[in-house]
Amino acid sequence: MNGDLRDLHQEILDLGTQGMVMNMGPQHPSTHGVLRLILTLDGEEVMACEPVIGYLHRGLEKMAERRPYRHFLPFTDRLDYVCSLANNLACAQAIERLAGIEVPDRAQWIRVALMELNRIASHLLFLGTFGTDLGATTMLLYAFREREEALALLEAITGARLTYNWIRVGGLPDDMPENWDKGVLAFCDLLESRVGEYDRLLTDNPIFRRRTEGVGVIPAEDAIAYGLTGPTLRASGVEYDVRRWAPYEKYAEIDFDVVVLRDGDTFARYLARRLELEQSVRILRQVFDRMPEGPIASKVGKVLKAPPGIAFSQVESPRGELSFTMVSDGSPNPQRVHIRAPSFANLTVLADLVVGNKVADVVAILGSIDIVLGEVDR
Repeated sequence: MNGDLRDLHQEILDLGTQGMVMNMGPQHPSTHGVLRLILTLDGEEVMACEPVIGYLHRGLEKMAERRPYRHFLPFTDRLDYVCSLANNLACAQAIERLAGIEVPDRAQWIRVALMELNRIASHLLFLGTFGTDLGATTMLLYAFREREEALALLEAITGARLTYNWIRVGGLPDDMPENWDKGVLAFCDLLESRVGEYDRLLTDNPIFRRRTEGVGVIPAEDAIAYGLTGPTLRASGVEYDVRRWAPYEKYAEIDFDVVVLRDGDTFARYLARRLELEQSVRILRQVFDRMPEGPIASKVGKVLKAPPGIAFSQVESPRGELSFTMVSDGSPNPQRVHIRAPSFANLTVLADLVVGNKVADVVAILGSIDIVLGEVDR
């Protein structure tokens, strides 16, 4: 990643040293999806890495251009399927801005609650699988214990556990179930009482720290140059969070801290997500403290046509900045759709980041970036 490692890599290539080529993936259990890494090794040291993507490419942007605006919303669940509500929201916001549709206040507050509850579920999945990547299988059991509670709450309001398709253009399809807010607040209390166990299992674990501290360091300037976003960027000391710097829905009215760490290593990327759990709890409590009464959707015609123009929408997904750009020519279908997926940008750093590290560290570094291949390939 740094200049010294790049120089070492180039020197090896100039000498014509023949390393061993090893395929990691595309079905390796530690690649978090159908990702193939072609590693060139000198013993256990990585000399070069070539990520191979595309196994999940489905042409989703072209699908969006061949369908009426609202018909594409269910497809967005298949981008980042670990946090599909963020995809629903980013797409719906782009359509709303293109068509000039206002979203009622109550719907905006509920949307924020859904975003943060889904963020918690995503980060808990990360904590569990990342611990397993490094041999701490117990962490998976603990994290999934709380994640099950989060998914039960999401299922209670949406009827689904993974691909929700719950956000609509103009608001939401239905209001919160009775006492759903009390259930979310009880879950917040539960999660706060359990994060200390996560710290004992991982954060304060000397073996875990030796495997992650100082490994895969991304300096702030490199993180910016690669276009990294989300916890991967903020772990390198760059304070950028879409919820704070380009607030959407009701985030401008909510008080929370942007978690920023300085070391930029694998441990910092883990810790950023662990600390964000508490900030999401803090946001959820404010949401239900300020929740107004009122409608949960604006009236939208059966055939939605947006005037000619262009709209841009961005949200802070658990993996970083997710944005939709839509172009309208006045027809019922968008003329052009472009999706900026955080996992795709974050993955670009991997090829340089793992050079000079051991094979076992490749698994740790990749896990700390927390990618979802559904939005990498699209």
